[in-house]
Amino acid sequence: MQLTNAARQLKQRNIPFTYHSYEVDASDVSAKHVAVSLGKPLDQLYKTICLENEQRRYAFFLISGELDIDLKAAAKAWGAKKASPVPMKELEALTGYIRGGVSPIGAKKRFPVYLHDSAKQKDTIIISAGKRGYQLELTPADLLRFTDGHWFTQ
Repeated sequence: MQLTNAARQLKQRNIPFTYHSYEVDASDVSAKHVAVSLGKPLDQLYKTICLENEQRRYAFFLISGELDIDLKAAAKAWGAKKASPVPMKELEALTGYIRGGVSPIGAKKRFPVYLHDSAKQKDTIIISAGKRGYQLELTPADLLRFTDGHWFTQ
């Protein structure tokens, strides 16, 4: 099995993770589809959303699969006046990832990472491995430690 860049980086730092793969449906890259494909609960799957603020700075926000991002709460956690999703057409050039395969690990540039506090109640969470069809399962604490991440509430 070929590891993604995100998985290789975790392995190099000896951070334990489980590597999951699933059949990709290009017409449905939703968190719900991924959770069903993996046979995992939707609230264990955390989707990565790349946001930009008014100063054109960027950050990754991870929220549980059943939630929608609250942009005001994200901006507040980030110390920004406002936050908005990076336009799809700019996502790959900025991060190196395409929609449905964005990971907070191994992006072209290192951006701040914010993990929704619902993950505090989870032993492990599942995040994108940086390529459609692959996911990483790890503890929230390991993700925050690896990314120098922060908790946020919405």
